[in-house]
Amino acid sequence: MIGSILNAAGILIGGIVGLSRRQPLSVHTESYFKVVLGAFTVFYGLRLTWVSMSGSFFEVLKQLAIVILALFLGKLCGRLLHLQKISNRVGQRARATIGAARADDPERFSKGFRVCSALFCAAPLGILGAIQEGLSLSQYFYPLAIKAVMDGLAAMGFVSLFGRGVLLSALPVLAFQGTITLLVAQVLEPILNLHNLANSCNAVGGLLVFCVALVMLGLKRIELADYLPSLIVAPVITLLWR
Repeated sequence: MIGSILNAAGILIGGIVGLSRRQPLSVHTESYFKVVLGAFTVFYGLRLTWVSMSGSFFEVLKQLAIVILALFLGKLCGRLLHLQKISNRVGQRARATIGAARADDPERFSKGFRVCSALFCAAPLGILGAIQEGLSLSQYFYPLAIKAVMDGLAAMGFVSLFGRGVLLSALPVLAFQGTITLLVAQVLEPILNLHNLANSCNAVGGLLVFCVALVMLGLKRIELADYLPSLIVAPVITLLWR
C-alpha cells in the first residue's frame, strides 16, 4: 500500500500548501510539472511492459500479440460496460459543482469532500496503479506516486474553492486504492503467479500507464476507462494460447 499512502499524503500536503499559499501556481510552473510528470509516466509505463516480457524473439512477439489483442478485446468489453461514460459522468458532475462553488456556501466543506473524493478515486490511473502495485512482488508503486503529485497539485487549487473539506478526501482515496491493492495482492496475485500469468497483466498495465502520459501531455485523446478490462482479458488469452 505504499502507493496509496503516498497518494493520500500528496493530497494532504497539496491541500495544506494551498491553504497557506493563496497565490495559485503560474502557467509556466504548471506546464513544467505536466512535462516532468508526463516524462516519468512514459518511463515507468514502458519500463513495466519491458520487464514483463522475456524469452526468445518469437516468444516476445507472441507476448506482444497477446497484449495488443487484450487491449482490443478489453476496449470492446469496456464499451459494453460503458466504463468511460460512467467516468465522464462523474467528471461532468464534479465540474458543475466546481463551477457553482461559492465562498459563502454553507455546504462548502461537504461539497469539497464529495467532489474531490469522486475525482481522485474515479481516475483510471488510481485504479490501474493500485492493481499494478498489488500484482508486483517488488511493489511497483510508481504510477500511484505520480498520481500523488498530480492530486496534490489539484488539491492546491481545490482548497481555494472548498476549503478544508478537500483534505478529508485523502481518506477515501487511501481506503479505495488500498483495498484494491490488498485484494489483488492477497487473492489475485497468488493465482496468476501459480499459472505464470502475472507478466501478461503487467505488460498490458504498463502500456495503459504509458497511455495516461499521452493524455496528460495532450498528445492523444484516449478513453482509458474502457481499456481497464484488458487487465482481465490478458491473462485469459495467455492461458488459452498455451
